[in-house]
Amino acid sequence: MIPKLKGGKGGPTVFLHVICHKEIHATLTEAELARDFNTVEALRAHPRLERFLDWIRKRPPDFRSKVPRKRRGQ
Repeated sequence: MIPKLKGGKGGPTVFLHVICHKEIHATLTEAELARDFNTVEALRAHPRLERFLDWIRKRPPDFRSKVPRKRRGQ
């Protein structure tokens, strides 16, 4: 899974809930995604995303929330 901006056109596609997709992009840059977090396993292992996934699993499937702001570097 490589972001399109980093040359990932035509690669594998993973369908994500909109909240999860937004959290990934609020946490990681396109370069980080392409270089270090280009698998589902790598994303799940990221400390911030791991905490987010633990939190979101407790919500109903139709849960919607806004990602308040970019959180990179915190």
